[in-house]
Amino acid sequence: MQHIATPTATAPQAATLVYAPLKGRGTVWALEHRFTRDHTESFDDGWGTLEQAAREELLPPQTQVLEEQVKSILAGNDSPDIGFDLSINPYRGCEHGCIYCYARPTHSYLNLSPGVDFETKIIAKVNAAQRLREAFARPSYVPLSLNIGSATDAYQPVERRLRITRSVLEVMHECSHAFSVITKSAGIERDLDLIAPMAERRLAAAYVSITTLDPHLARVMEPRAASPQRRLDTIRALANAGVPVGVSVSPVVPFLNLHELERILEAAQEAGATRAFSIVLRLPWEVSPLFQQWLQQHFPDRAARVMARVREMRGGKDNDARFGTRMTGTGVWAQLIRQRFDKAVARLGLDRQRIELDLTQFRRPAAQPGQGSLF
Repeated sequence: MQHIATPTATAPQAATLVYAPLKGRGTVWALEHRFTRDHTESFDDGWGTLEQAAREELLPPQTQVLEEQVKSILAGNDSPDIGFDLSINPYRGCEHGCIYCYARPTHSYLNLSPGVDFETKIIAKVNAAQRLREAFARPSYVPLSLNIGSATDAYQPVERRLRITRSVLEVMHECSHAFSVITKSAGIERDLDLIAPMAERRLAAAYVSITTLDPHLARVMEPRAASPQRRLDTIRALANAGVPVGVSVSPVVPFLNLHELERILEAAQEAGATRAFSIVLRLPWEVSPLFQQWLQQHFPDRAARVMARVREMRGGKDNDARFGTRMTGTGVWAQLIRQRFDKAVARLGLDRQRIELDLTQFRRPAAQPGQGSLF
């Protein structure tokens, strides 16, 4: 589909250019973030400016990788809704381009758009392994449950070249530090030589996110992520390698993928998944206008129904960030979704509890060659 700008107004008045969907991108909207001080808008000056812009073929946005030297790599978690204490995200932004991604608003802190910038301007934390080694070496560090890729996918396309996630896993392996990883990429299979031996010692577990089994829906909702069938193959590869693997059926979106809930769980269980969890759609901050525009572009016939049902489960709002309800929603429809999930999980023998790992095997890293201990 061509990337064509079409003005929302033709008279000499303020107007916004709305871009048609672009294959391979979740959005091409450079949505301004909530911290923006200066706001801009397109304006028809009477000289045909908007009409000219509408006729011009715009170049598709290219992915840029920006290297960052971070001061720390471990992030603490204080949410009772999440089953881990620490997280590592080797990247900021994600080229997978999932339109619903709750991490999109984090690009606002970088003065970048949660829209197109989030999936085209990827921040690579190139010294992640070094910072992790330093954190593990501190006498005050106590091993806690740790997840990799909780905000942005640690195995997004750029990882094939930069191998930052791989370097982080090498430190985890050296220190026998238990971890879990969640991804929707087949790239995790590359690191089975590290993950599988750790899993045998109860030091590693994996979760694969499968939102839909419909290839068309996946292409427009998660444009650069692995296909649904490829993700099932990844579950199978992990299970065959002895890695405890679970499936995340998230997010559940009414009138889009809700009807697939049981079929996704069945397919994942058949592929080798032993655990499952599910989260209903969350629309924090800038994700809401991005998702609603996407709905109008791809599913105009049901956009109003989707948002009405989402608001019914969020107390009349687009989003409810309260602990205890933000992952599940509230009200009758949220309860019905939870009941469907619970019954399917029980029928399939899937465990809703996270995979328990052994934190007692942790050992501090050895000093680097030629470097004395600082502690």
